[in-house]
Amino acid sequence: MKVVWRDIRAARNTYAVLYAACRQSGYQLDISGSPDGDVTCYSLNSINEPQFRSEIRDAPGITIVGGPHASACPMEVSRYADYVIVGEGEKTLPRLLDAIRSQSTDPVPGVATREWYTPSDHTVLLDGYPCFLEVKGYLEISRGCPHGCAYCQTPRLFGRRMRHRSIDSIADSAKRVSDARFVTPNALAYGSDGRTPRLDRVESLLKRLSAMNRIWFGTFPSEVRPDWISDPALELVQRYTAGQKIHFGAQSGSDRILTAINRGHTRTDAEEALDLCRSHGFLPIVDMIVGFPGEMAEDLEMTMDLIRSIIRHGKVHLHYFQPLPGTPLAGADPTPLPPDIEKAFGSLALSGKITGYWMEPERRFLSIPRDNEDI
Repeated sequence: MKVVWRDIRAARNTYAVLYAACRQSGYQLDISGSPDGDVTCYSLNSINEPQFRSEIRDAPGITIVGGPHASACPMEVSRYADYVIVGEGEKTLPRLLDAIRSQSTDPVPGVATREWYTPSDHTVLLDGYPCFLEVKGYLEISRGCPHGCAYCQTPRLFGRRMRHRSIDSIADSAKRVSDARFVTPNALAYGSDGRTPRLDRVESLLKRLSAMNRIWFGTFPSEVRPDWISDPALELVQRYTAGQKIHFGAQSGSDRILTAINRGHTRTDAEEALDLCRSHGFLPIVDMIVGFPGEMAEDLEMTMDLIRSIIRHGKVHLHYFQPLPGTPLAGADPTPLPPDIEKAFGSLALSGKITGYWMEPERRFLSIPRDNEDI
């Protein structure tokens, strides 16, 4: 049985993870630029999902779709895909491939079809699977997040309890690469419950890897929270890593908005994090979101004021709020940006002070082909 992975840029690290999981179960998951073979696997997010609906529906073989969008909207996706994986895929995908190969009609836990959905019967033990094998990716060190931000899919996909890969397991995968870059909801939360730092465990990880890798920690894709940035934390990063940047999410300059989205920190936390980064010689790169539902002119002005403060010594990565399925804010209407604010962001982008996207997705992704047919 020939099984392929549809090459989608946003899902390349997922491919590295599932390639390794499938290899452990005896399946070769080759990459392909189009549907191919007996089974084609996809991982979709809510931005790129419309681009692939027709392709999946018309694919000649069996189609399996997973990823954040499929996990949040399994019955919608099952209208055009043969099978939908809901949640984590390391154990579920090989199980499903076993069922397809044996032509079993029994429901597979963690899988939905047009006819049935059976909830998953497990949570992935990270040490049970390598971060990657021949197909290289990032070192995933943790999953789950206890904070439950209202716009974020992470705790809905992976739970509110943090799970960590052991240092031995991480080091085993790190032997395959020269540069160690990490996937985690909060790099400084490694080894902790996600609410109280365990910097001793962070140091143990960094010390072990520093003997064999250049380490990039606290930068994409292993950002940190502003309320976790401290003198001892930054001293650890300075001691063991190669980077001179710290990437953290402030999200809004308005405490009213931060409370509404259940962010769990204040504007003051972000301002103190900025000062700490600068005092230790790090370039702060700060995630901000505009257009939150209910965002008023005064909230936006406070966000603009914080952005002005950040770009004096750092950079901003800007996003326009998008309601993601499966989150508390799914279906909420973004607040349109005034034209003068959009113009200001454009000027800042031209000067290199901000990156990202600050317009509605309908305008942002006009270049992406979309399938508007009823399925």
